[in-house]
Amino acid sequence: MNKPKISFGKFRLPGGSDPADKEAEKKTEEPTTSGFGKFSKAIDDIKDDLDSKQIEKAIGFSGFGKKAKNFDIEEMLQTARKNAPRSAPTKNEEENPENEENDDEEEEIIGPLPTLAATSSTKTKEKPKKDESDDEDEDSDVSSDDEDDSLFAQIPSSHEVVMNHGTKAVIALDGDAAGGRLASGSIDYDLNFWDFAGMDKSMRSFRKLQPFENHPIRDLSFSLTGELILVISGSCQAKLLDRDGFEKMECVKGDMYITDMARTKGHIAGLTAGGWHPIRRQEFLTSSQDSTLRIWEVFKKHEHKSVIKTRAQGGLKTSPTSCTYNRDGTLICAGCLDGSIQMWDTRKMFVNTTHCIRDAHQKGNEISSVVFSYVGTQLASRSVDDTMKLWDMRNLKTPMHVFENLPARYDTTNCCFSPNDSMLVTGEALLKGKKTSNISFFDTKTFELVNVIPVTDSHIVKTLWHPKLNQIFVGCGNGIIKGFYDENRSFRGAKLCVNRIYRKKKESEMVGTVQIITPHALPMFRQDRARSHRRKLEKDRQDPVKSKRPDLPITSGQGGRVLEGGGTLSSYVIRNLGLSKRVEDDQDPREAILKFAKEAEENPYWIAPAYQKTQPKPIFKADAEDDDEPDSKKQKTT
Repeated sequence: MNKPKISFGKFRLPGGSDPADKEAEKKTEEPTTSGFGKFSKAIDDIKDDLDSKQIEKAIGFSGFGKKAKNFDIEEMLQTARKNAPRSAPTKNEEENPENEENDDEEEEIIGPLPTLAATSSTKTKEKPKKDESDDEDEDSDVSSDDEDDSLFAQIPSSHEVVMNHGTKAVIALDGDAAGGRLASGSIDYDLNFWDFAGMDKSMRSFRKLQPFENHPIRDLSFSLTGELILVISGSCQAKLLDRDGFEKMECVKGDMYITDMARTKGHIAGLTAGGWHPIRRQEFLTSSQDSTLRIWEVFKKHEHKSVIKTRAQGGLKTSPTSCTYNRDGTLICAGCLDGSIQMWDTRKMFVNTTHCIRDAHQKGNEISSVVFSYVGTQLASRSVDDTMKLWDMRNLKTPMHVFENLPARYDTTNCCFSPNDSMLVTGEALLKGKKTSNISFFDTKTFELVNVIPVTDSHIVKTLWHPKLNQIFVGCGNGIIKGFYDENRSFRGAKLCVNRIYRKKKESEMVGTVQIITPHALPMFRQDRARSHRRKLEKDRQDPVKSKRPDLPITSGQGGRVLEGGGTLSSYVIRNLGLSKRVEDDQDPREAILKFAKEAEENPYWIAPAYQKTQPKPIFKADAEDDDEPDSKKQKTT
């Protein structure tokens, strides 16, 4: 019994001599149908030869007898041609309408057009045609307006708030990643914490402390989670505080008598800057005037993790004045006092620099700030030589642009990027003859000045553009912090405090306990009759305990307050033993004794009865002179 061969669509078993194979080759030229149709035909042939029950038992399932649905492609093409939308006829089509049939035969449309294409084609019919010159003019005007106003509109400066830190310059400023709190440090040693969710319209800080008693706060940096804040001061030890200002860690101090800085466990000179690792939560960086940068880990205060030494051109030491990580934590950048910008790769040993720009700024002028863009392709540096430079990380030989005439009087003056890296922001110092200082916004692509915002009549030290709040905070030299925001573009932050009014509750408005009236209760369980609050206050005023009345002044006694038993030890003993009547401390003791002389002579009690039998008769001098007067002494003669 010859069994037919099973074919699966275009795939078939070997053996081309079979007539079934030749028929399959002919059908390949025609549009093929689904393979289940042929597969079902083969199964039907097998069922004719074999018992269907045996096949179902062998395969384990049935249902191959149903034939697949066949589709007529020619009918589908005709319906698609009828339903497909047509574009407006051109001039050539109007002149030669006979060519439409030929074009339809040549262009075969498979299936209906998408709905988007149909709507766009219908919209093109409705729109009237305009001259090309008008279109070009309008496009040029719109594009120019968008380019000019786009960056300007991105600056959140429609509203402003003022927060009073103190009377000295605010040289440190930072906010947590969530935008709930802000920390500010000043040269008057004060560190203030600002909570936007808890502040009212008065904009007062909820905590003020001095983490370092005699050192100004140079730099502040919140951790990634916002739980800890790194405080950099003029001392050689950095501190970690929590969100509420309580100390969690203090770095160890190095040994100043060791010359090799790698052998010491900490810094030996004043700190200049610091920052957190952007990815590792437990790692932070500090720079110091001892010509080193040190990497620390949280809660490992007894020793640093790594040491980086900064060197000048000839191999001598140079102190770093600013430091930072890049956005992915692979580079550490430091601006040095010799005007150089040095970078190290964190994945390698810190022996040699990965990138080094020797003449980045003028020698001897502090590089007050180095900051990477959010994308990481650009680097901005700010210096007290009145310049700010923008660098391309792919070519660090020459700066992309130098922004000049930007005076800076504090060695912590910084610059920052906008959240989308489209602008570069920095503040200016107040020069003589000017009334206000400004913050300037520069385009990072065209290097043009986008906007200038006047702030105050003092120097501008710190600028912070928070990426999540989209608000700008500026620390000024007169001790105030100005916040700029936009009503539509900014979120939370200072917007929460502007319309919030603090209303202090009076004591009279406080609701007391509910009084339960029980007229037949016992006196010990009966409550006092409810009185007005004013009468209660008057009664409490008369009570020396409730009103906390101070001690009354002393009218008698000496050596402090006179007690009930007397001011001196003798008076205390006499009064408490009850041996005499009350003796006033201010009377003469001789008169107090002679007062009892007559009574003691007439009624002796202590001494006279004891010596009554043996006591001789007293003879006083006055009595002796009356009885026997002695002879006068004779003068001695020679």
